[in-house]
Amino acid sequence: MSPTPPRLAPLAASDVFIGRLWRSAAVSFALLVGTLTLGTCGYHWIAGMAPIDAFHQSALIMSGMGPIDETGFSTAAKLFDSFYALFCGMVLLVSTGVLFAPVLHRILHRFHLQDAGDR
Repeated sequence: MSPTPPRLAPLAASDVFIGRLWRSAAVSFALLVGTLTLGTCGYHWIAGMAPIDAFHQSALIMSGMGPIDETGFSTAAKLFDSFYALFCGMVLLVSTGVLFAPVLHRILHRFHLQDAGDR
């Protein structure tokens, strides 16, 4: 007696998939906004920058463009700048993964359904 194959759930409907995409985009966006806020506050309080300059500096670091002039930075500000840049790199990877997770899940699920149909 051969074992019965497991039941496979059908591919999620388009509206369910779009909802998952929106949720992932919202989480990714919130992560980016939170990181930008953290950087702006850090540069404002630690480096003593004006709020608009702090926002500009943190946005440049987050985008990978690099910092503006750091000649007047204290040691604490340089340490914050370094760790913030490393943290932004990790946030970029995580937010990209969160954003594309539903798409990759759907692709893998579709391949799995095709493989199961071959039996």
